[in-house]
Amino acid sequence: MKVRVKFAKQGAMKFIGHLDIMRYFQKAIRRADIDVAYSEGFSPHMIMSFAAPLGVGVTSTAEYFDMEIQTSIPSKEAIRRLNDTMAEGMKVLSFRQIPDGKANAAMALVAAADYQVNFREGMAPGDDWKEKVQAFMEQPEILVVKKTKKNEKEVDIKPFIYDLHLDNGGIFLQLAAGSVKNTKPELVMEAFYQFCEKEFDSFSLLVHRLEVYADKGTETERKLISLENLGEDLE
Repeated sequence: MKVRVKFAKQGAMKFIGHLDIMRYFQKAIRRADIDVAYSEGFSPHMIMSFAAPLGVGVTSTAEYFDMEIQTSIPSKEAIRRLNDTMAEGMKVLSFRQIPDGKANAAMALVAAADYQVNFREGMAPGDDWKEKVQAFMEQPEILVVKKTKKNEKEVDIKPFIYDLHLDNGGIFLQLAAGSVKNTKPELVMEAFYQFCEKEFDSFSLLVHRLEVYADKGTETERKLISLENLGEDLE
């Protein structure tokens, strides 16, 4: 059966890259004695895939990976076993079965994500930045230069900003995600700094991912559901 694991990555663990996080969990799964399924062939590997991996330096309480297991285990027991192997800054939050019909890979499902962005002390885009948030979003378009491996192009990212408002002394963002519309919070904040006529430095930001969503709506109406809520606890 396929299960989806949700975990938090905080503290010093935010400096660990995606490939090392993947290897970390492969070891943790073995130590937790989870009966994980392996691929066939000359070089068997755990059948697992991560959804929208974070960049280095970003914390999160909504990281996901899917894996296949051969023997069912109660969710509470699996969470306990895995957390017994976790290092400081890492915590497994849920372990849920993906029912038949909803078993698309988490990576393919990702459509949006929530972020909380705060500024390091003394590095906000001016003393009056809070007064400019609404005006920033009222612009008819928000143009940024997106860089690819081959070239650069100017893109209007406003359609990909589903929500942006003041929250907890910083800014809450809900942004499009996935392979086509993927919009990073750093890109939005760079545009906001430019709007405030301030120089942008990515070190200015403290970015935390709050949730990741699939879109179960239609072409004309979004219906965002967290990846966690597409699964069911194992008893």
